[in-house]
Amino acid sequence: MPSLVSRGRGRRTINEINMVPFIDVMLVLLIIFMVTAPLITPSVIDLPSVGKAKKQPDQVIQLLIGKDEALEMKVQEKTRPVVLKDLAELVRQTQSGMPNSAVVISADKAIKYEAVVKVMDTLQRAGVQRIGLSVQLANP
Repeated sequence: MPSLVSRGRGRRTINEINMVPFIDVMLVLLIIFMVTAPLITPSVIDLPSVGKAKKQPDQVIQLLIGKDEALEMKVQEKTRPVVLKDLAELVRQTQSGMPNSAVVISADKAIKYEAVVKVMDTLQRAGVQRIGLSVQLANP
């Protein structure tokens, strides 16, 4: 019910919002956040680092994805073109003698990420355990 003010002859209602309780609540919340913020300990995320694998792979199969999304498979300095539908079978044949081999995907920066995901999906469906992405660090 709005407050009533009696001035002179009649009664009028006050149409203003009383800001004092609102400001009091905001100041109390500010003090609570200021007191609790230093007590919150930041969580530590343990990210994996490059080259810390338990055992180095016996063989590295490198898949190169070019600007036109053409696939090439490079094994021991031998490069040959590959079609996506034949990729799983070729990788299985190459890995047959060495179960601890890794597949590294190197892609051109101009292609869509969708092409890289398709290759990764094909390899995972084929049962390849170790798949990595090759990154090139910018020179400072």
